[in-house]
Amino acid sequence: MGAAGAVEASTDGISGERRQLINVAYRLLGSLAESEDAVQEAYARWYALPRSRRDEIASPGAWLTTVTGRICLDVLGSARARRERYVGAWLPDPLPDHAEWDHSHGTDLADQMVLDESVTMAFLVVLESMTPAERVAFVLHDVFRYPFAEVADILGRTPAACKQLAASARRRVRVARAPVTAAGQADVVRHVKEAWESKDIAALVGLLAPAAMMTADGGGMVGTVLRPIEGGARIAQYMVAIAAKAPGLELLERSVNGVPGLVAQRAGVVMTVASFDVADGCVTRIWAVRNPEKLRPWMRAG
Repeated sequence: MGAAGAVEASTDGISGERRQLINVAYRLLGSLAESEDAVQEAYARWYALPRSRRDEIASPGAWLTTVTGRICLDVLGSARARRERYVGAWLPDPLPDHAEWDHSHGTDLADQMVLDESVTMAFLVVLESMTPAERVAFVLHDVFRYPFAEVADILGRTPAACKQLAASARRRVRVARAPVTAAGQADVVRHVKEAWESKDIAALVGLLAPAAMMTADGGGMVGTVLRPIEGGARIAQYMVAIAAKAPGLELLERSVNGVPGLVAQRAGVVMTVASFDVADGCVTRIWAVRNPEKLRPWMRAG
């Protein structure tokens, strides 16, 4: 963490770039820990430059973004193999909205996230389906508005090739339906919470699309299903079975990655963070993160 100390102590103005870099890295990687490592490495490379070389760089922020992008590209290239070794399904780290929690740690990584449509779980899952080059091109150009000339410098390809990569990624995003309004989703999530608490299978089935899918991420550290559960009826039965086995489980309506979701806690400890995708008044996807390592920001927040 020596680089972090150097960042905080720096007087050349680049410490202010950290929040932007963290936001870029998280959208590229879906992991808070990997994002922090990527940004730390970018700063380490900056401070490794001779002072004369640093003085020659007209835009340190652009330089750091380029380096962070290249580091993230390398991480994405190796991530697929690592996630194949992951126990069960891998999901992006869920993000709390610090405004909803009683705490004062404004420097935590999760607190530095801009919670917009580009960090919803549904969006991040689509990003996971892209090739590393598509993801970098799309996130940097379409989300952060970097010109293709700069993206090309990161990817080592021509601007025209990067434009094609972003277009390909855009087609994948279009297939994923636009999210409903936050208010509309909040209503559905509230009804799910009420039906879940009352162990009402029929009510849950009515709230879940017939072809709904539930994916859980325990990382092999806690018990959960290793494969997605398909079908509203099967999901409803599973949810009620969980409730029956976990007396004292408290469900809270909380923002998850910027949209309404549910947090399950027991004796004040966050056990599960659930994200939802909703269409036509029904839940189509549930993503439940139970891996304790991914819930650290929520443990601190709660």
